[in-house]
Amino acid sequence: MNRVVVITGASSGIGEQLKQFYQKNGDIVINLSIDVKEEDNYNFKLDVSKNEDVANVFDKVGKLYKKIDVLINCAGYGVFGAVELLADEKCKQIFDVNFFGTLWCCKNALKYMERGARIINISSICALFAIPFRTMYSASKAAVSMLSFGLGMELKEFGISVTAICPGDIKTNFSKNRDITLQTNNKYGERIQKSCDIIASKENKRMDKVKASKKIYDICNKKHLKPMYIIGSKYKVFNFARRVLSQKQLNSYINNKY
Repeated sequence: MNRVVVITGASSGIGEQLKQFYQKNGDIVINLSIDVKEEDNYNFKLDVSKNEDVANVFDKVGKLYKKIDVLINCAGYGVFGAVELLADEKCKQIFDVNFFGTLWCCKNALKYMERGARIINISSICALFAIPFRTMYSASKAAVSMLSFGLGMELKEFGISVTAICPGDIKTNFSKNRDITLQTNNKYGERIQKSCDIIASKENKRMDKVKASKKIYDICNKKHLKPMYIIGSKYKVFNFARRVLSQKQLNSYINNKY
């Protein structure tokens, strides 16, 4: 279709799979990733947390292709640990990458977007359900979702669609690449390690990367986008429970699981 599709974090995981789907469809795909080894007109090395660098790369893309039809913000990572004991810099950095990285890319892509363009922000199921010791990650993704909803309302009259896609756990290197802090004290005891072990024990139960990415790709290409999509049947059930249960009940259930 020769659409110009910009994907952050397309060197691995969901982003890489989406890149392959778009390329098979005949679209022009540009990968913006911190893991790019050799740059060319389709691959640019970029740390999305650095606003000035983001602006420069998007200007290069704009000059090369004159437009951006689709922006998919996949770049991000996870942090694990008790909020009280996490280094301040780690708390700041996850927002710099997950939230502000998404924000900077949206702002700079919009300069090259016209009616019919769309922004796809990969949020997380953790944006809907806070999980103990993944609190900072949950907060950063909740911010991504709120950004998506507000931006979607601001851009509606200009014909630019925005959605937040919230996947559950997928078999990628995401868990392996998490920044894990197992530091504890008398307050938390062994609970931090136990919670980490519970998450690790579910590794083989995660959604298949290709199947999950295909669902995301199909959503990206819907004629009309909803403000939010959840990937994973069991997470849709959890989302229903979120509407039925009080926040206190929901927190208690999740806290007992982790």
